[in-house]
Amino acid sequence: MKKISYLVSGRGSNFKAIAESIKSGFISAENGVVISNVDGVKAFDTARSLGIPYFFVNPKSYSSKEEYEAEICSILRSHSTDLICAAGYMRIISTYLINEFRNRIMNIHPALLPSFPGLHAQKQAIDYGVKIAGCTVHFVDEGTDTGPVILQSAVDVSDDDTEESLSAKILREEHKVYPLAVKYFCEDRIIIHDRKISIRQN
Repeated sequence: MKKISYLVSGRGSNFKAIAESIKSGFISAENGVVISNVDGVKAFDTARSLGIPYFFVNPKSYSSKEEYEAEICSILRSHSTDLICAAGYMRIISTYLINEFRNRIMNIHPALLPSFPGLHAQKQAIDYGVKIAGCTVHFVDEGTDTGPVILQSAVDVSDDDTEESLSAKILREEHKVYPLAVKYFCEDRIIIHDRKISIRQN
């Protein structure tokens, strides 16, 4: 059975959605470990309530990003991690960690990539005037939100939507589609052809 670990920087609502999907049996996997670059985050409260070990790894305690990520890798490997889920992790993941877990790091972005990568994607969508927005689960590569797309989910953008209301709409979809992508990974249904992904039917 695969083991899923998490990188967080805040409340970790997507971490909670995935971890609870594992607890409920929707995802056939085990929860591994939660790692944050910020101490005392709300995600730690969730981890504690679910009996998941959690660690604060302070980037300032290391002389380089590689040393920092080497410590993260050590913790992940000590908990036999098969898949890393970034859930509101507000640091760029470097080539070091990507190479250690190539095609085994997922992220969710609140836009229909390749549109609106980077920060404040919901505001970007509102400002651009799109009629459809959404979220994308993708594998992490060396670019900014450029990794292979696993799943996407769309929402309508209303004329009176604000950044906050659109974010809430998209977040509801994130909590559905991210656990589903993890489920597919754990069932070995994700097939990668170069950068294109297909989902094998059961």
